[in-house]
Amino acid sequence: MATYYIGADVHSNSIEMAIQNRKRIVKRYTVPASISAVAQVLNSLQGKKYMAIEEGPMSGWLYRNLHQKVDRFVVADPRRNKLISSDGDHDDRIDSAKLALLLAGGYLREVYHSDDEQRVELKNWVGLYHDRIRDAVRNINKIRARCRMYGINMPRKVLRQPEHRDVWLTKLKQPPLAKQLLMLWVGYDATAKQARMAKQQLINLSKKYPIIRIWKQLAGIGTIRAVTIFAYLDTPWRFKRKNKLWKYCGVGLQRTTSGTDKKGKPKPARLQLPWAANRTLKNAILGAALTAINQKQNTFKDDYERMMQNGIIPSNARHTVARKLLTVMWGIWKRSCQFDLSKASLSEPAEECVGI
Repeated sequence: MATYYIGADVHSNSIEMAIQNRKRIVKRYTVPASISAVAQVLNSLQGKKYMAIEEGPMSGWLYRNLHQKVDRFVVADPRRNKLISSDGDHDDRIDSAKLALLLAGGYLREVYHSDDEQRVELKNWVGLYHDRIRDAVRNINKIRARCRMYGINMPRKVLRQPEHRDVWLTKLKQPPLAKQLLMLWVGYDATAKQARMAKQQLINLSKKYPIIRIWKQLAGIGTIRAVTIFAYLDTPWRFKRKNKLWKYCGVGLQRTTSGTDKKGKPKPARLQLPWAANRTLKNAILGAALTAINQKQNTFKDDYERMMQNGIIPSNARHTVARKLLTVMWGIWKRSCQFDLSKASLSEPAEECVGI
């Protein structure tokens, strides 16, 4: 039985496909960017089919509709594909052929995608919410910066409550500034309204998942953080070890070392946070850790205070608390149970649980 390795270079209007068999390119296709066109090419191949594309705006859509038509569908991390991004000439034919070559050699790093449409919809709403929040904060900063150009410090109630704006604007002695602020407030009000709409939608969609309700009982975890972590992780079975989970969320440590010292011994390894992490998840889990540390007495705050007394620097202590919180959430999710946090240690989640 023939084995085909298919590399596809995806664009908004067309898809360039290179098909490799027995270490050579046997066929090439340029098809429209549609499921039916790609499926027609795949159905014409008799044998085992392995297909690879690079992560991009259309990768999730293609994965959900095509992964059942091949023996294996790989969505590759483009940051790992140095043979494509840093080697020689570039065009669709060359890149698709290189992608097929890397797939055949097993050199591609996969990017996880869910085939559950409801989970994908929830993740899209979570992404929209965080995007609108970033735009709202950007607009707030622009308004405040504009006021500082005139030496004015704007009260918070004026910024966030429209009923106070007219009164405050009439007291301004700079009419040009008032006109500029009115224009900037249009953008802020629009993004703030969109953020509220997205938040309500993701809250409604998250009600069908009991794990989110259980997570909200933990210190530092609110609705938005629980939904964000759930939507972006999708399933607890993606990670074989908690170290992998920590690194993906940006709070794990990776070891780097190179060379030897004057005596020929290996230099000490350096531990540092990974730069290639999911920033949204990192912000959510670190924010939860900070909130837990500043809340009333809880196991996470106790651990933080104990580490501070032992001389650990605050940043390392915060990241350690974030790792523990993430591990507890992961354990709850995998076992479908509630943990007794009073018995949770820094290194291991609690062993006693009640099924949910």
